[in-house]
Amino acid sequence: MGRKPTAGGAGTTEAEILKFLDQQGSATVGEVAEHIASIGGQARTTVLTTMERLRTKGALTRRKVGGVFRYSPKLERRTRLKGLVDQFVRRSLAGSIAPFVAYLEGAPEISADELAELREVVERIESRRRGDER
Repeated sequence: MGRKPTAGGAGTTEAEILKFLDQQGSATVGEVAEHIASIGGQARTTVLTTMERLRTKGALTRRKVGGVFRYSPKLERRTRLKGLVDQFVRRSLAGSIAPFVAYLEGAPEISADELAELREVVERIESRRRGDER
């Protein structure tokens, strides 16, 4: 039986590999290693080890295509990031989102689209609460 996909806990190299695979959809170890090397990263063997570790954790899948393994993220980026944020809030902020909200308030780089998304999130939360109060 396979392990449940991991939504959080990615190290720096792991995060960069996942980000690259999110952008590409799938890639070989060689393609990922070339990308990691281009940004001053790890050797190919380290990339292979890291990708296999991510596969063991359930974060990646692999399939053989033309004699070469192609790796893909098992979870959608949004689901994985939600898990990372949840883990951060629980572990680093003791479950309180107040510091996160304070950070957002002071973040000048929030785009109009991100602000609209935040408004939608607040509306969904308020709607759920109204439904709970009935």
